[in-house]
Amino acid sequence: MARTVFIDGAAGTTGLEIAARLEARSEFELIILDDEKRKDDAARAEALNDADFVILCLPDDAAKAAVGMIRNETTRVIDASSAHRTAEGWTYGFAEVIGHEAIADARHVSNPGCYPSGFIALVAPLVRAGLLPADWPYVCHAVSGYSGGGKALISRFEQEPDIAYRAYGLAMGHKHVPEMKRHAGIGHDPVFAPAVVPAHRGMLVEVPLHLSMMDKAGSPDELRAALAEFYAGSPVVKVLVDTPGELLLHRAMEPSDALSLRVFGAADGAQARLAAVLDNLGKGASGAAVQNLNIMAGLDETAGLRL
Repeated sequence: MARTVFIDGAAGTTGLEIAARLEARSEFELIILDDEKRKDDAARAEALNDADFVILCLPDDAAKAAVGMIRNETTRVIDASSAHRTAEGWTYGFAEVIGHEAIADARHVSNPGCYPSGFIALVAPLVRAGLLPADWPYVCHAVSGYSGGGKALISRFEQEPDIAYRAYGLAMGHKHVPEMKRHAGIGHDPVFAPAVVPAHRGMLVEVPLHLSMMDKAGSPDELRAALAEFYAGSPVVKVLVDTPGELLLHRAMEPSDALSLRVFGAADGAQARLAAVLDNLGKGASGAAVQNLNIMAGLDETAGLRL
């Protein structure tokens, strides 16, 4: 029998992409509300409580309210907002870093953020291995396609084609920072420098490192080898050994649920740049949600993914 799934916030960018990945899946049956009922709390509450799985694609406060509307002990929740990414009682839904078993057994799973997915994928394994210090002031530079900003930012970029680059989060305190700190296993808030470029989708996350200034840091080759070992066998996360002279994001990037990692090192090993490339709507949002849904349902984690 197919398990039922209700996407609360299905009309948004993330919700639409999740639905597209599930529409041909016989293992799941989508509970779909008519347009006039999407904001009807009574209709939403019924769907939230009738579903085997709920995926929340809502603003943070609305996501918290939706969880409060679930009155049974069986509905399992994947929250794609940032509301529960560091909350007690929620499992962080980064299977490759947290562990598949933790997600498979969880009732409440918080989907990782797009930028944090790249940062955590790069830093967490190396801190765990003792090749990077936990007590270090890390910096994260990142650029994303504008679709990650939701309908308002999508509209702005499409209506103002002269925007070439948008830096933001300039007052610090970005909501992704607590998530990045906790799940990377580091002791200080990273300096997070996000930006948006005029591409619909795609993301590049970079962590520059002064290895020669760190106590007992690994060499670039050791960092690359450790990442390769950590993600060995993963069908989603790939550690690439090539070091091209440039990394590109394309305006017409095809949807992808994969995540690729690279380590670039100076010839003398004194510095390195860790780089992650992903689709902000794929492994950074909808693809990760579907991967978590598959794991929670006891299915092949890659079913329905674009890899």
